[in-house]
Amino acid sequence: MQSLSLAGSCGSLEARFHRNRSEDAPVVLVLHPNPKQGGTMNTLVVYSLFTVFQDLGFSALRINFRGVGKSDGVSSGGPGELEDARAAWAWLRSECRGAKAAWIAGFSFGAWVGLKLLTLEGDVDGFVAVAPPVNNLDFSFHDKWVVSSLVAHGTADALVPEKNVLEFVAKPRAPGVEVEYAAVPGAGHFFDPGQEELARLVGRYVSRRIR
Repeated sequence: MQSLSLAGSCGSLEARFHRNRSEDAPVVLVLHPNPKQGGTMNTLVVYSLFTVFQDLGFSALRINFRGVGKSDGVSSGGPGELEDARAAWAWLRSECRGAKAAWIAGFSFGAWVGLKLLTLEGDVDGFVAVAPPVNNLDFSFHDKWVVSSLVAHGTADALVPEKNVLEFVAKPRAPGVEVEYAAVPGAGHFFDPGQEELARLVGRYVSRRIR
């Protein structure tokens, strides 16, 4: 795994990159939770997602948003982090031009940024949202969600009640877009316990989609 410094609009962005040896390996960008609440690319759920995709043969990239770790800039609460994600996505797609598929995955705030990103980019094949904070952030752009996806959530999440996420998942999408829901029984927002079950559910979904 490589340690990288990517160019972003705020300066440099700290990153970790795993490159699969196959030139046509699928790629994924994994995005972390809210920096203002301690989220980093090394948050356990983010690392777990990164590892799941890596084990499935993906070239995987995760970044620290601006103001986190060694990344330049200051946390902006959304707009700046979306710029960071777009810069990372552009780097990943340029670096792995032969990729047969491209995915985005995000945890909590990172799921919100990731969903924003996929509405702006036209080359996304799959999306995984873990514990999307639908009760705290504006997800009203859901009608632009045009990629079949997985939403995974803990049934005991006290920060984002499961009923809110179920209502969000049930909202109408574009024709042909399927949003699958996976519940992690007894898991709170940070999936402790629940990490292994989350990894199993995400791995099963992604494996099925890329076959």
